[in-house]
Amino acid sequence: MVPMPSAERPASRPFTPRDFQLVLLRRMADHNPDLVEDARHELGVSIADMREANKRWQAMLHSPRARAAASRYRSILGTPESVVTRKIGDLDCEAWLWPLPLWPDLRFEVLLAPNGAVWNEWLVRAPDTPGPTLRTLDDLTPWSCTVDEAARAFAPARPLEGTAPTRWGLAFTAPDGEGVRRDVAAEFTWGLLQQVAVS
Repeated sequence: MVPMPSAERPASRPFTPRDFQLVLLRRMADHNPDLVEDARHELGVSIADMREANKRWQAMLHSPRARAAASRYRSILGTPESVVTRKIGDLDCEAWLWPLPLWPDLRFEVLLAPNGAVWNEWLVRAPDTPGPTLRTLDDLTPWSCTVDEAARAFAPARPLEGTAPTRWGLAFTAPDGEGVRRDVAAEFTWGLLQQVAVS
């Protein structure tokens, strides 16, 4: 069979911001399927749509012609809503921020090293948006806070190795409802709290 000339091949469907939100949800479904189900209905998509978006995302990541991470995010999410400078040690890094409709009080942040390499990709609180009040274990509900918010509220917090890519962990102590301090291991996916284990 003669290969179809490239100009005649059907164009593949572009990967959209909605697809990207489905990728984030797919990773969160392991811990909070009910929240993910509600979010999926809010987007008006099926479970098959979510699986397909994740399959296409993985194909993009592992393609021999894969774009650099920063370029990939720009192609999917467009021009960042804002670009801010973050000081990491002695280095001045750029943080690119995009809004995502599912989480209006958050922004998806891509942190770039001075050489343009992506150091981190996760959800953070939107600038000038009040964060949650975190005082006790009862405040640590799924999707209630980001990694940096929990680390600040319950300092000193110690990072833990995530159980999978795009996952982060924090160990800290927090009071329960009776004021007794408990050891907590909190797990985050794409920077958003998913679950806590208390001992």
